[in-house]
Amino acid sequence: MLGAHSSPQSRRFGLFEVDLVAREVRKKGVRLKLQQQPFELLVVLLENPGQVVSREELRQKLWPTDVYVDFDRSLTKAMVKLREALGDSSDSPLYVETLPRVGYRFIGMLNGAAEAPSSATGSFRPPEYSSAPDSPAPPAESSAGSATIPAAPPARTWRKHSRLLVLTAAAFLLIAAASAVWAVRRPRVSSQSVHSLAVLPLDNLSGDPAQDYFADGMTDELTTMLAKYSTLNVISRTSVMQYKGAHRPLPEIARELGVDGILEGSVSRSGDNVHMTIQLINAPTNSHLWAESYDRNTHDSVSLPSQAAQSIAKRLNAAVLHPPNTRYVDPEAHDAYLRGRYLWYKGGNEEAGRYFRKATDLQPDYALGWTGLADYYGQGINSGEIEPRDARAPFKSAALRAVQLDDSLPGAHLSLGAAYLVADWDLDRAQQELRRSIELDPKFAPGHHFYSKVLAVLNQPQQAVAEQKLAMELDPFARPYGMGHLYTMVRQCDAAIQDLQQRLQSAPDSADLHWFLGEAYRCKHMNKEAVQVWLKAVTLWGWPEAAAKMRQAYEHGGYPGLMRWRINDLKKKTAKSYTSPWQLATFYAELGEREEAIRLLQQAYQDHSGELPWLQTDTAFDFLHADDRYRAIVKGIGLPPAY
Repeated sequence: MLGAHSSPQSRRFGLFEVDLVAREVRKKGVRLKLQQQPFELLVVLLENPGQVVSREELRQKLWPTDVYVDFDRSLTKAMVKLREALGDSSDSPLYVETLPRVGYRFIGMLNGAAEAPSSATGSFRPPEYSSAPDSPAPPAESSAGSATIPAAPPARTWRKHSRLLVLTAAAFLLIAAASAVWAVRRPRVSSQSVHSLAVLPLDNLSGDPAQDYFADGMTDELTTMLAKYSTLNVISRTSVMQYKGAHRPLPEIARELGVDGILEGSVSRSGDNVHMTIQLINAPTNSHLWAESYDRNTHDSVSLPSQAAQSIAKRLNAAVLHPPNTRYVDPEAHDAYLRGRYLWYKGGNEEAGRYFRKATDLQPDYALGWTGLADYYGQGINSGEIEPRDARAPFKSAALRAVQLDDSLPGAHLSLGAAYLVADWDLDRAQQELRRSIELDPKFAPGHHFYSKVLAVLNQPQQAVAEQKLAMELDPFARPYGMGHLYTMVRQCDAAIQDLQQRLQSAPDSADLHWFLGEAYRCKHMNKEAVQVWLKAVTLWGWPEAAAKMRQAYEHGGYPGLMRWRINDLKKKTAKSYTSPWQLATFYAELGEREEAIRLLQQAYQDHSGELPWLQTDTAFDFLHADDRYRAIVKGIGLPPAY
């Protein structure tokens, strides 16, 4: 028998919520267009989760006897519309299972209840019947303890009961036989078909843009945990974040990223409650494989990405044999880290540093907090925001602390490798830590990327190119300029120009690609071409006034005029805050002014500038190779001579 409406006014499953009062279906809070009959069909199935609802029961419920319709056609059409709205598949259903010529069954997880048995496992349990209709009641116990046997029913009544028993048994056998045939013949999407996965940015459904950091942070951690707990090839967050807020077909996104699985979902946080819903999609067929909803207290949400990742890995038969141990994380420290990382990715390094410090203050043994703090110092040195002499010691100290607390973090070893290179100019230890980061995770693209740059510093161009190619294969969207830049560093200027030009064909509005193409032209002393693309880059970055001044300087004084404008502009900034003398040295070297270039390089050496290890990769300084003062700097850094 069909169940009656349950008391809740809404039902939730996967990414969907059904409002029984407003008679609406919403996906991630967005109302779907669903006609009356498909909606009624969904409601009936939701009233009977895990149970087979026969076609006859649906006819009686949805199409009254006094209304003539082509029932079979109408029911099929309503089911097609319902599946379209849910993004479900009859071949590999996630929500509604079809039993041919019998009926339908809702197999999704409803309101967090245990999941109904799914035919995706190849098994089927028919509905249970406790007794035949109108069967006699069981014997009653008399006061004397003997069973009172009722009188035999009349022959006519007995024949009626016999017919009902036979019909019931026949229906039972028909359902079982149909299910067995369907389980054998029905095509299924095998979990083995998913070997690579992209985690799309989780939607922030909190209704508060200030919670974007939390949604992005949970996306990052889910990505990290999937790489940690599974054997899947998981695309990095930098390649996937470009699709944040994009409403494009999932198979199209999957093709661009080169994956066969997509994980999408949403997260909301209200007060002390966190709700996360995710679903796994087989990208080539755009069919659902798995879905789950999680409700946690804010203090328990730290473990959400780990739990979800392990469930997904098991669902895809891709779980690692010996999962790493989880460590306790203070919820407030975790929240501070998420805020810091969100700001760090957006370029707010100084503010990010404050949150990373807060995370380590709240929990001094929180390894990720120390990794974030190390990245803050490294970025500050690299951008010239922090004077190297002030940042070297805390940079290295934070990275060392992270590794000591959790040696299994590839990012911690990357930070420590960068600290050894930038803070200590210790090339051997830098290599050691970077190799360790790659050993821990051979698919860790940032490790390969930075290691390629160290190999370029060590005058090992072939190995450097190979490492950067691997980094690009693992994460092509994170640093699209990476290959071209590396080619420039190892003096393969033509290859750099060709690579960057090709990438600009598919991303003509990329400021970074234009800028590094200009650097590649400078590598080959094609100054006119360099200026043209630099102007384009500065314009795309949103600095039209700077672009106009650069153009004016070039038109009046040619390439030397542009270099002098850059020198004067940088000196103005130096008067207000620290600026690495390395950059000024580069501009004077471009002008061929030996003494000023040497003086600034010596100052950079005294300041322990983070850029100095790359001294020999820049063609601007080639004219200084025979100068003993230049060679003394190269030797002092510990670089193998390239002259």
